Amino acid sequence: MHDPRELIERDPEAVRRLARRRFAFDREAFAAAYRRRAEAQGVVDGLRAEANAAARARKAGPPTEEAKEAARELRARTQLAEAEVRTAEEEFEELALGIPNIPLDSVPDGDSEKEAVELRRIGPTVRTPGVTPRHHADIGEDLGIFDTKTAARLSGARFHLSRGAGARLERALSDFFLDLHTQEQGYTEYAVPYLVNRETMTGTGQLPKFEEDLFATSVGGRELFLIPTAEVPLTNMVAGQTLDSRELPQAFTARTPCFRAEAGAYGRDTRGVLRLHQFEKVELVRICAPEDAPHQFELMVGHAEQCLKLLELSYRVVQLPAGDLGFSARVTYDIEVWLPGSDSYREISSVSDCGTFQARRAGIRYKTPDGRKGPAATLNGSALPIGRTVAALLEQGLQEDGSVLLPDALILYTGFRRLLPGGGTSTD
Repeated sequence: MHDPRELIERDPEAVRRLARRRFAFDREAFAAAYRRRAEAQGVVDGLRAEANAAARARKAGPPTEEAKEAARELRARTQLAEAEVRTAEEEFEELALGIPNIPLDSVPDGDSEKEAVELRRIGPTVRTPGVTPRHHADIGEDLGIFDTKTAARLSGARFHLSRGAGARLERALSDFFLDLHTQEQGYTEYAVPYLVNRETMTGTGQLPKFEEDLFATSVGGRELFLIPTAEVPLTNMVAGQTLDSRELPQAFTARTPCFRAEAGAYGRDTRGVLRLHQFEKVELVRICAPEDAPHQFELMVGHAEQCLKLLELSYRVVQLPAGDLGFSARVTYDIEVWLPGSDSYREISSVSDCGTFQARRAGIRYKTPDGRKGPAATLNGSALPIGRTVAALLEQGLQEDGSVLLPDALILYTGFRRLLPGGGTSTD
């Protein structure tokens, strides 16, 4: 959410800047709704002042019948005015919550991921001699670690089942990532709820705009949503709080399942683990002072990259154009891992600086030692999704004999170095 006065009065470029991300901002309609809310609140404040004055007058002696009737009329007028405030507030909130974050001026123009700007490449993309690249779904089936048919029988399309060494590899990756983040990068690990309320989803920007992408449940009239990412509970842990600036930045991490309806993904990535309704992911969140956000952003990108470097995976970093930014982001770097089976780079991490946008929605503020207060800045990033990391390890580690060689960094966690066809493993 934005400061309304900023959009209405202080940012003459707001319409143009929001248009860069394909959002048509109607400044006049927004300003009119803002004024209606303020005027309605002004009426209520005036009526309450009248009521307070009448209450003081009653202390001087017993009220007359005329005064009692006036008090009843005043209460009725106040109730009507309060209803007008609620209506005006709802109309304004509907507009305000639908406005996405404004891209930084440094974000390139463009409308799709095809127009992303490549910043750097790490690692080779040449084929291993004697190895024919294969899709990770086929490799996983031959290794005996994927069971697509059972997953489909249990839940339908876009669900995944790992077994044996595959399940152990997924658990090993989660532990490896969390150990790296908590022991070397300074994050505090949390075990968070996977079901959250509407207010929590609104705080990070998933609602109200993207409800069709979420899985929801209602039991006994209680509405809850399955989280699409741990960003949601991690960021909202400090919702409604004022943080001491001397305790910033704060850094959180969690491993959770993520649930996504993938409403707009029909026909895309129907094989393998790249686009699922349920998947495991380790998430990073940082809360800081606004002026520190650019530094924290680069730091977080580096933390995600370190995961890939230690796993010896080839990847590249790209900056998303304005039209491809997520709703709450003002700048995003995607880290794309090399998948030889499709001869392409695919997103494995998305790191975003949201500025004060989410903090305003969720009421996350900070206070300096001299007493100044303001909205904090929030940042989030994947580090990393487990399924996509497994896909990259299978495709990049495929050997001529059909086995898959894993990186040295994982041996301590898996207990094996190589995945063998048929479900076996070896330590050499």
